Amino acid sequence: MFITKKHLSRRTVLRGMGITLALPLLDSMIPAQTPLVKTAASPKPHLGFIYFPHGAIMDKWTPAAEGAFELTPILKPLAPFQKELTIISGLANRAADGSSVHATAPGTWLSGVTPRKTHEPLGGVTIDQIAAQHIGQDTPLPSLELATEERYGSGGACDREYGCSYSSTVSFRTPSTPLPMEYDPHNVFRQLFGEGTTKEERETRKEEYGSILDAITRDAESLKNTLGAQDKSKVSDYLESVREIERRVKNMGKGMSDNAALPQIPPGIPTDFEQRINLMFDMAAMAYQGNITRIFSMMMCREASNLTYGQIGVPDAFHPISHHQNNPTRIASLVKIQTYHTKILARFLAKLKAMPDGDGSMFDHTMILYGSNMSNSNMHNHFPLPLAVVGGACGRVKGNQHLKYADRTPIANLLLAFLDRAGVPTDKIGDSTSDQIAL
Repeated sequence: MFITKKHLSRRTVLRGMGITLALPLLDSMIPAQTPLVKTAASPKPHLGFIYFPHGAIMDKWTPAAEGAFELTPILKPLAPFQKELTIISGLANRAADGSSVHATAPGTWLSGVTPRKTHEPLGGVTIDQIAAQHIGQDTPLPSLELATEERYGSGGACDREYGCSYSSTVSFRTPSTPLPMEYDPHNVFRQLFGEGTTKEERETRKEEYGSILDAITRDAESLKNTLGAQDKSKVSDYLESVREIERRVKNMGKGMSDNAALPQIPPGIPTDFEQRINLMFDMAAMAYQGNITRIFSMMMCREASNLTYGQIGVPDAFHPISHHQNNPTRIASLVKIQTYHTKILARFLAKLKAMPDGDGSMFDHTMILYGSNMSNSNMHNHFPLPLAVVGGACGRVKGNQHLKYADRTPIANLLLAFLDRAGVPTDKIGDSTSDQIAL
């Protein structure tokens, strides 16, 4: 028997007019008769850190039973993924305690380190960036930071002792280097696919080519001539997905300049929240598929957000509603918002599950931490935190389990366990103890 299959490098990219576009994992990138696990194409964990503000109504989040569990109202949208879902209860984050409330909640979620009281940031390295140092250095972007709202410049989630450094990001590359969360879809698209970084550069690029894919069509067609039928289909589907996102991004500015009610929103950023957040998640999925990054973080909305949710029957602003004062009507509205956020997460997970990756799907090779650094938003407390781990995680997390730990177990113990399952060796995170979280 003769084996003639050629081995295509995992780093293969399409090129055209100074542009490069990464490709998804193709069968042609796996040497003939070689088990996938023994190749450079062996599935590597893809990590996601998805943060929502203002905590959760905990009796609508926390399962009643330990071990195997029934989904609570807020978690019901995750029913298709329950076998890969772990809920962790009893955890607290002392790093976020204090009168600063919203000002320190996001920036301490992934570090477990109490920040210094200063307007110059000094906190802890977050686990997404620890992972980026270990499993993100062989991708074009070690990590990707996304948001849906512009950060506050003053007031709101800022604080007179801590400033604004910790309220608008969940990611710190070093103790003094918070990473900005990008909320403009145009900027994210350019970051992933290299469309230009200034207005002048973008205009020049538009004159040179109509779209990114048009510029690389010749290289793409040449590559497809060397591929098998299944790989040809994968490349075509991937390029079509890039084109669709490009179309959506380009169309976002249409009609925005006439919206006098929202002058603070720059042209090109959609006023519709669902459109905006789904586009951000779609670009995160594309970044995974193209091996542009294996690590992303997302703030579903900003701390002390005043978003309204008329699309689900909640016309009042998010942050004021979160101060529910035990009013049943306000609590019901919060549950609606929190369930809606979970539905958006479920849509993203379904997209990953439908995305082939090596010997399975991208969902099979992804592990996501989903949660908040606040518990009862009316009390502004940080215990017990709503936390979930979801995804196939390369088979490294059991799933379909509710783990209940001793009250006020540090969230840092979960962060340490998360890194361990991702294959990132770490001895200690923040105030972690020797009590391991058994994911």
